[in-house]
Amino acid sequence: MEFLPAQMASILGQQAVNLRVVVSIDCSSDGTEAWALQMAAQEPHISVLPTGHVFGGAAPNFFRLIADVNMADFDYVAFADQDDLWHPDKLARACQQLQHAGADGYSGNVTAFWPDGKERLIDKAQPQQAWDFLFEGPGPGCTFVLTQRLALALQQWVRLRQTELPSVGFHDWLIYAWARAQGYPWLVDPQPHMRYRQHAHNQIGANAGARSLLRRVRHIASGWGFGQACLIARLIGLGGHPFVASWHRGQRLGLLRLALRAGQCRRRRRDQVLFMLSCVWMAVFLPGRGQQP
Repeated sequence: MEFLPAQMASILGQQAVNLRVVVSIDCSSDGTEAWALQMAAQEPHISVLPTGHVFGGAAPNFFRLIADVNMADFDYVAFADQDDLWHPDKLARACQQLQHAGADGYSGNVTAFWPDGKERLIDKAQPQQAWDFLFEGPGPGCTFVLTQRLALALQQWVRLRQTELPSVGFHDWLIYAWARAQGYPWLVDPQPHMRYRQHAHNQIGANAGARSLLRRVRHIASGWGFGQACLIARLIGLGGHPFVASWHRGQRLGLLRLALRAGQCRRRRRDQVLFMLSCVWMAVFLPGRGQQP
């Protein structure tokens, strides 16, 4: 509730688009439900899905939205979190960029900002690589805009896979991977059109600073990130692809081969180097760890 009114105001203030807002609430104790229902009663562009569900994280909440919202009447579908600030032209810019590029999926850079006034550009707009979608997302999910074509196809797939999705940590990573695997063109906008609020309760937040680095090191050390890549590859139908089959069991030789293909697995040069080192580290210390059944 601390940030939700400002986020909603920035959404309702979007220019040059006719929009509707559908709200799904992870059961809350801070008055969110009452506030959202009151807004829906006052604002015809807002509706609230049945409340009382406990999702426990962003991913299952967004999968619920994708599965339950009737998206057939909309030209585009966008995702929003509850604590950011959108530029007035965010949605119009995304729609224009999708039309110009002939793409179906859009994400963008963001300007992260902190309570102390610090700001930082989070740049995810490096050139896409052959396999980056198996190992990283294309920017924060709250920047995503999908064409109706992609949104409806994704909805059908999510409905068929709902029992398997709770194991997925990041909905945006999975959606990007599924779209790329299905051949839908994806655009990452280098211009930021959203202020990405950072605070003590971010579930994910910006990949910036020592805390973010420590979190990523822990994920590598536990094999969690590698396990998620294996799970995503299987869910999107690439579990048997020769590239995936060569490393998904987490064996030493496979991980070392994967290290040699780091340039195809991450977009940013720095991340390619870290990816290569991570694969070598896992090959030495965690052979066979992180494998998904």
